[in-house]
Amino acid sequence: MLLKTKQFTWLFLLFILGHVTQAQNIKGTITDENEQPIEDVYVYNLNSFTHTHSLSNGSFMIEKNSLGDSITIGLLGYEKTTMVVTNDHFKNGLNVNLKSKAILLNELVITEQVNAMNSVSRVDLETNPVNSSQEILGKVPGLIIGQHAGGGKAEQIFLRGFDIDHGTDISLSVDGMPVNMVSHAHGQGYSDLHFVIPETINNINFGKGPYNASKGDFATAGYVEFNTKDDINGSEINLSYGQFGALRTLGMFDLLQNSKRSNAYVALEYIEFDGPYKSPQNFNRVNLFGKFSTYLKGNDKLSLTVSHFTSRWDASGQIPQRAVDSGLISRFGSIDDTEGGNTSRSNVNVSYEAILKNDLQFKSNVFYSNYNFELYSNFTFFLEDPVNGDQIKQLENRDIFGFNTAFIKDTKLGDIDTKVTTGFGLRYDMVSDVELSHTKDRTETLDYLALGNVNETNMFGYVNAEFKFNKLIIAPALRLDHFKFMYNDGLVTAYETLSETKTTASPKLNFYYNQNKNLQWFLKSGIGFHSNDTRVVVAQSGEEILPKAYGADLGTIWKPFPKMVFNTALWYLFLEQEFVYVGDAGVVEPSGKSERYGLDLGLRYQFTDWLYFDTDATLTHARSVDEPSGANYIPLAPDFTLSGGLAINDLNGFSAGIRYRYIDDRPANEDNSIVAKGYLVTDLNMNYAFNKNFSVGMAIENVFDTEWNETQFATETRLQNEVNPVEEIHFTPGTPFFIKGIVSYKF
Repeated sequence: MLLKTKQFTWLFLLFILGHVTQAQNIKGTITDENEQPIEDVYVYNLNSFTHTHSLSNGSFMIEKNSLGDSITIGLLGYEKTTMVVTNDHFKNGLNVNLKSKAILLNELVITEQVNAMNSVSRVDLETNPVNSSQEILGKVPGLIIGQHAGGGKAEQIFLRGFDIDHGTDISLSVDGMPVNMVSHAHGQGYSDLHFVIPETINNINFGKGPYNASKGDFATAGYVEFNTKDDINGSEINLSYGQFGALRTLGMFDLLQNSKRSNAYVALEYIEFDGPYKSPQNFNRVNLFGKFSTYLKGNDKLSLTVSHFTSRWDASGQIPQRAVDSGLISRFGSIDDTEGGNTSRSNVNVSYEAILKNDLQFKSNVFYSNYNFELYSNFTFFLEDPVNGDQIKQLENRDIFGFNTAFIKDTKLGDIDTKVTTGFGLRYDMVSDVELSHTKDRTETLDYLALGNVNETNMFGYVNAEFKFNKLIIAPALRLDHFKFMYNDGLVTAYETLSETKTTASPKLNFYYNQNKNLQWFLKSGIGFHSNDTRVVVAQSGEEILPKAYGADLGTIWKPFPKMVFNTALWYLFLEQEFVYVGDAGVVEPSGKSERYGLDLGLRYQFTDWLYFDTDATLTHARSVDEPSGANYIPLAPDFTLSGGLAINDLNGFSAGIRYRYIDDRPANEDNSIVAKGYLVTDLNMNYAFNKNFSVGMAIENVFDTEWNETQFATETRLQNEVNPVEEIHFTPGTPFFIKGIVSYKF
């Protein structure tokens, strides 16, 4: 009897121990080869099916583990590892060191990624690296850009049936620092990314539609945020030279090689380009970038980034089709070749990431920018002034101060896994001498059309929750923005500050359903907004100054085969007010309500480890709501865009890529009587690495020497020899066949 009692006791204890073991949690830390923490690594128990992601300091905690369970740990770009749970893991934690590797599409698991589409764009970036700041926006699926003022002016952006101009309906940021300029001398939301050196980009996060609570002003068609590298893993010198006076030199220097806890590097870029134009662009730009990051106690991360860029250029401007047809000028000629400008921007950005008590993540950055801009344009030639011409100057000097802060907490609401993100921030713009003046030959100011000082403040706060019901995630969110607009008109005699305030709320509600590990469905809905220029705001006495955008997306991200990813979305976006920039008046005019709906399609296929294909298409129907049928077209809104390419990546040292972009014919005015011609342009690049240090290559733009118009506008103009004005297409010609060679040395 005593023996049976002891046996029963031991069996009971083993039973209890087994259940206690099953209920145990495991904590751990994930680092890279340099012992630096890695964020968003997927940790999955193959037996209990529990999972989690690592925090910003590399730490994680996974529930419901038993002795002998298998835990797999992985992140795109690192070798996946699987470990068997032992008693030591319960006592001392699970500390894992992941080794980096080439990014391959077949290793992407949709539901393991924090944002699957951003991971897809990371594959794109890895297989087709960019070599100019103009190209980095083109890495966003479905986004196409165009340049139309000598290389120094910000690009024109096309996305989801928008001609966004220079940023009116897309929010852009770099390391949490805003790129869009409010109340800008040349247009609301003006976004110049030329201060970014492309080789410093680490990843690109993006989202289409007004569905992200952390994004506010301008995030109607979408947002894009660029994050720069902490570590460049060695130094590099790069030189390229080509046709049309093209010269680029780049130096990137790793200042703390082999350091385990800190990284530091500087990068210097210099560019020259004359272009194919009869009047050379004389474009040059200097970029200087430096970044230092270090890990403190508890793997808290501190980063300091400083950068400066300056640029100057001449431009031939937009030319009228009739002048080319009559033989007055060639496609690469000009009516006023004294256009052009100069601009500069200096940035300081400090960011800090920490894990507070109870695994509460804290992320914040504080930034300052000084920005100068001077642009000379002539949109109408001799329409207003038949003697001196209609050249205008737009000028401003700006200081931007701001910060962003977010708290992220993984918790439980009953038995429901819940993630709550709360954030708040401030942006303050102080703009001196915002000027619009009538000039002649860039040397003489004939009269001032507008002159004044702008002070604009945007304070915001938001909360976003994610409730996880097994395969379903429900994510409600709310954002509040408060604006203070102030303007001092320098052309009036008496000093007066005109001011307006406005607060707006932007709710969001998103659903994600993970049908299996490689199929995710989503339904997104939300309200966003774009602000208007302060000068317009005070003139309208604060009425309709933060028009809203109402959007919805229904789509899927699907990996039907190991080497293929397919994404699609049906979407709708209604704007309470379109903005139209009127250059010669220096303001952004409201133009009524609009609606757009369409279909996004994307396909990626990795034929082999070295051969990769991607393409993205967008079909759009865009119309003004308040205008009658036939007169309700939205000028320059594309109804079909297509972009993509084929890449060979490191095939015995050889790499190459062919890229194409297509925009269909589109209306240039409200009744579609003037049409902006579409185009298909193809670019090619090739590179051969003799060893890990030395490589040579070449890049060809417009391989098939297509005659295309990069940007187009329906404008009423008058030439000096004309009696009556004419409204027709005015365009900037796209670059013809253009080749350059590249030499690179890494050390």
